[in-house]
Amino acid sequence: MSVRLNSASLLTALTLCFSVSALASSDIRVTYAGSMGKVMDQVLGPAFARQSQGQYQGQGQGAYGMARLLASHKITADVFVSITPGPMQILKDAGLIDTAVPVASTSMVIAYSPKGKYAAAFAEANKKQDGSWLDVLATPGLQFGRTDPYLDPKGQNIVFTLLLAENYYQRPGIAEKVMGSVQNPRQVSLEGGLLTRLESGQVDAAAGYESEVISAKLPYVSLPAEINLSDPQMAKQWYDKVSFSIKDSQGQEKTLHTQPLVYYAAVLKNAPNGVAQGEKFIDFMRSKQGQALLHSSGYGAPLGKALY
Repeated sequence: MSVRLNSASLLTALTLCFSVSALASSDIRVTYAGSMGKVMDQVLGPAFARQSQGQYQGQGQGAYGMARLLASHKITADVFVSITPGPMQILKDAGLIDTAVPVASTSMVIAYSPKGKYAAAFAEANKKQDGSWLDVLATPGLQFGRTDPYLDPKGQNIVFTLLLAENYYQRPGIAEKVMGSVQNPRQVSLEGGLLTRLESGQVDAAAGYESEVISAKLPYVSLPAEINLSDPQMAKQWYDKVSFSIKDSQGQEKTLHTQPLVYYAAVLKNAPNGVAQGEKFIDFMRSKQGQALLHSSGYGAPLGKALY
């Protein structure tokens, strides 16, 4: 049986469709660097959802891995939040974003288990600030957790930090002593579960961003600005002096260089809830309220300029 619609009925049907679409656009889907899990899913996302009277959906994992999933259209999102510019470049090259704006910043730290057998040694090293944390990390039998430098900027940044520590403390070879190989399978794990493994005692210490470690309420060793990658003004004198090579998924070797620990946010052109809704979420992150929520979760102020 066929059904014919007159002009009035068609207009009513179209109006209903647009109304449903408009309701859906109050929702937001955000993909983000896995280190932001708690602040995104427990703080910023719910606050925005209450304000917009919609639903929040978040998904986090290593920022490079997430960017590649978005670029290959295996997943979709309204907003992507990355740490360092590198993952954003993947989306720029894929034609999915035009720009990315800074929304927060952080620094590298060494988090440790408060109940672990090395807790006292790490706490003492943090007091001394003399580099003795390197000796604790290099202790035979200590389980050190970090993420894959191919998938996650944090996995790259701990390698840079350890290489910088060799220079700063004049300890040649200490990075390899701590890590083994750059992608040592005994240390490398997925981004989303690293601090959970630390909290459960599966690892004794883990590479972390100060922001996520504060959010998780874990103790940590703070590191000098010369090695923690937090200060763009240190780039020429310190950060730019180190690099390392890694093989990509095709086995091709590429050399990696340091990038500032700034969080960037971008609206994707194929945003399922609309570009406008994505822009509203980023505006919320950059607003006085959003920045207060980020600050209370351990994040620093946005640094630098927009990308592209």
